[in-house]
Amino acid sequence: MEIVTVDIGGTHARFAIATVARDGTIILDEPDTLHTEDHASFQTAWESFRERNGGTLPPRVAMAIAGRVNDDVIRFTNNPWIIRPALLKEKLGVEQYCIVNDFEAVAHAVARVGEDQFIHLTGPDKPLAPTGRLSVIGPGTGLGVAHLYRETDGAYRVSATEGGHIDFAPLDQIDDAILARLRKRHTRVSVERVVAGPAISDIYQTLAAMEGKPVAEEDDVAIWTRGQDGSDSLAAAAVDRFCMSLGSVAGDIALAQGGFGGVVIAGGLGYRIRETLLRSGFAERFKAKGRFRELMASIPVKLITHPQPGLFGAAAAFVREHK
Repeated sequence: MEIVTVDIGGTHARFAIATVARDGTIILDEPDTLHTEDHASFQTAWESFRERNGGTLPPRVAMAIAGRVNDDVIRFTNNPWIIRPALLKEKLGVEQYCIVNDFEAVAHAVARVGEDQFIHLTGPDKPLAPTGRLSVIGPGTGLGVAHLYRETDGAYRVSATEGGHIDFAPLDQIDDAILARLRKRHTRVSVERVVAGPAISDIYQTLAAMEGKPVAEEDDVAIWTRGQDGSDSLAAAAVDRFCMSLGSVAGDIALAQGGFGGVVIAGGLGYRIRETLLRSGFAERFKAKGRFRELMASIPVKLITHPQPGLFGAAAAFVREHK
């Protein structure tokens, strides 16, 4: 069986053809990545992908969407597209479809891929628990969070959440200064404002202000680049602060969800900064939960290295839904 699998975020829409074997094995073709800003709607992006594939596509689509997916009209958190599920069969010319939250799809991927698809970040260097609760979190254009429950018979359940929109909790004076800067623009500051890709700009500007250094407002990609290549010590400090905050948030999510069987960091940004995460204050902040420090230190924290967990996971969700 072939499925068109789609992963739509705030910046990119990724398309691929997934082949599902009789034993349930999922194989992805090379993905095609489109910029959401280059297309007026999902349908025009779909038509562009269809043209690149000779004008025809399989009559099944699995969609991972960065936003709530249970409404009659699906609106994205970080891009202007809208999708009406009731019209998908007619508009796309498909017979079956499956729609899941983007991090719900990533959790499906976490449940299905092998242990060789993870690298160890902190905590005990052992596999994720085969049963029980796991938390999945990933920074990108926004901050995705999902919950995975592994049952004793090899089955599993996945829950989408909006954990990226919980309140940001500062832990020191620098966090306080970041919060003060963000509060000038946002009445309520969520963790997504601090540990999603674009947040590096506010962190960088905050550190510059604390040192009395005038710096220009600039694209977050430039700050990430300088912070990673070592050419700008202030940008490097901003990246380390980002990693520390990500550790804090990941620990909070694990406490809230009971993800004591393991925490998985996902998303393209997480993968790109994996070496920095290992050297940063991520691990210490993850454990810094007061009386629960010993518990936090017992949780294995991994980073998924599968190149397209959203696409893979959407296909896995389709297979589960349509048997």
